[in-house]
Amino acid sequence: MIEQAFFERDALVCARELIGCEFVHGTTGGIVIETEAYKEYGDEACHLFTRPSARKFAAKHPAGTAYVYLNYGIHWLTNVLCIDADTGDKGFVLLRALHPSRGISLMKERRHKEKNQDLCSGPGKLTSALGIGPEQHEQSTTVAMTFQFQKGISTFEIAEDRRVGITKAVNLPWRFLAKDHPGVSVAHGKA
Repeated sequence: MIEQAFFERDALVCARELIGCEFVHGTTGGIVIETEAYKEYGDEACHLFTRPSARKFAAKHPAGTAYVYLNYGIHWLTNVLCIDADTGDKGFVLLRALHPSRGISLMKERRHKEKNQDLCSGPGKLTSALGIGPEQHEQSTTVAMTFQFQKGISTFEIAEDRRVGITKAVNLPWRFLAKDHPGVSVAHGKA
């Protein structure tokens, strides 16, 4: 299990190093193949930059806590809080895509999809497939045995790209993905 110290670093470092780790919720899980980093300073797309509620959340919780929010009133999105132990800077890592690894039949049932590639190929899809919702907001990913990350299950060549689906700070290359993996939300170079 990945411990809290992993998330006590810069969000960019954490976002990159989560690629290849397994994320588990209950009996379902997948290998992380795509993430995005968001930082409180200089990043207008980050909730910490724009939302007082996010700043209160980050001030109240330790690194490794799940920040789950409803995006555009449609999809729950799963993020993990990062707090750099050296600087105190805060940020989030958004989980954008997973390669399904466990509980695949349950994920297919939840998503009403048959192809594994269609189960977790976007942040809303993976949250739906894993059964994550508002109940997981503020839960630790470093303590709960049913809601956690497992260290480096797979090794991928990692590509960097622009983040997806935002209108501010769009040119920051803070999206990390398993290069050429068919299960990412947006292929490398297509953002």
